[in-house]
Amino acid sequence: MYEPNVVGDWQEYGEQAGLRVRVHRLESGEPPRGRDDAADGLTYFSVRVTVENRGSRPYCIHLEDGQIDIRTGNDGESAFIDWRNSQFIEGFDVHPLRRVTAVLYAAAPEASLGQVDVQVQLRADEEWAARRLWTGGVGVHEAPAGRPAGACRDSLAQQVSVFLQEQAEEGTS
Repeated sequence: MYEPNVVGDWQEYGEQAGLRVRVHRLESGEPPRGRDDAADGLTYFSVRVTVENRGSRPYCIHLEDGQIDIRTGNDGESAFIDWRNSQFIEGFDVHPLRRVTAVLYAAAPEASLGQVDVQVQLRADEEWAARRLWTGGVGVHEAPAGRPAGACRDSLAQQVSVFLQEQAEEGTS
């Protein structure tokens, strides 16, 4: 069964040798250029998506509008993505042992920020990679990269696994 990554995890892309992606730093915060009127009554948060090249050749990376989807709450409702304040990756050459990061600002009802799912579909050298999913929540502790995440990560990963297993069982009955 496919299980999502937990926010903070690196995901290797087999289709593009040496590339890996990480969704991290999911935190509350106002956007730098002010709130969008469409986000009235919603709580802003930001998330970072980092692409790292551990391969031997450069890749031209695209991570733009429509390649990132953010859902919140138990029902997975779409978050408002503030395109004006977000910083995407548009045709950037990432050389070996280098990284590039997109910063997204989104807004959703405060009560739904305990569960945030971020789906990313990377494009490298005009080739589309498979979609990957990260799950986490605003205020959920994220372990530093390269270290075991500890109880908080294990707890969230366990909750996601149990939920997916229950959904699979309901689908077969």
